[in-house]
Amino acid sequence: MTTTPHTQFAEHFQAIAANVGKAILGKPEALELAVTCLLAEGHLLIEDAPGVGKTSLAKALAVSIQADFGRISCTPDLLPSDVVGTTIWNRAANTLEFQPGPVFAGIMVADEINRASPKTQSALLEAMAEGQVTVDKSTHMLPRPFMVIATQNPLEYEGTYPLPESQLDRFLMKIQVGYPSKQAELNILDTIGTQNPLDHLGAVLQPKEVCALAELACGVYIAPAINSYLVQIATATRNHPNTILGMSTRATLALQRASRVRAAAQSRDFVLPDDVKQLAEPVLAHRLLLDTSTHTGASTAKEVIAEILSAIPTPAN
Repeated sequence: MTTTPHTQFAEHFQAIAANVGKAILGKPEALELAVTCLLAEGHLLIEDAPGVGKTSLAKALAVSIQADFGRISCTPDLLPSDVVGTTIWNRAANTLEFQPGPVFAGIMVADEINRASPKTQSALLEAMAEGQVTVDKSTHMLPRPFMVIATQNPLEYEGTYPLPESQLDRFLMKIQVGYPSKQAELNILDTIGTQNPLDHLGAVLQPKEVCALAELACGVYIAPAINSYLVQIATATRNHPNTILGMSTRATLALQRASRVRAAAQSRDFVLPDDVKQLAEPVLAHRLLLDTSTHTGASTAKEVIAEILSAIPTPAN
């Protein structure tokens, strides 16, 4: 069998997912979405209950690609400089020196991002959007790959600053890890109960290889009919009677980019409609703002997306 760049892509994709799976048992779908997000050069928002492995997933992903790992615990008193860094005076050298913050890690976790003040959230999300930070009029480039994995607890809203829609749009995907199945939890007790798998986890790729995979995914072919399909989905979300805010153009590009990665992960050099359908919910659901005064039809973003996908004719492969 001839080895192509896209079959190699698929092998590397599965290697990362399998390696992270040694630390996060029984959640292959969530892990594949996280790796897809990484290789699409996007950022990930995980909304789930405490203790289901959100931070462990991020750490395992960082170890798997040999990236620096950074972490901040978001609190109301967290300052933008605590995230991006600050300039300090070096008395010995008689110069100002920039001290980078945790955002300069290859993969950074922002725990409970909705507990940070809007000003701090904006500083972090600006870094996510621009791939750089500006401190005291000096611009500093962030490393590549660079991925923010932000978490938030859906059950606690007291003392939080929920992310507005314009900032939610900066996240390529929003996922849930969820509780493990009974068998998976038994496996966790048998394995992780006696040792931390992160202590024995090794790298399967280097950062430069991850960047090369991301660039390869950008070259996956998308037929005009698939692009038309993406635009039809976007238009339908904007015109749906249950939505106040539909997909942005950024969201359309995000779905296209993620679909390319999924195609390459399956050893294909072209996108199928099924790639778009499978990724529509994690890429789009958090971006839609619903009209809560409407009591008919779809009542959740997930239902709106399912309704739209079922109504739009699927283009021929």
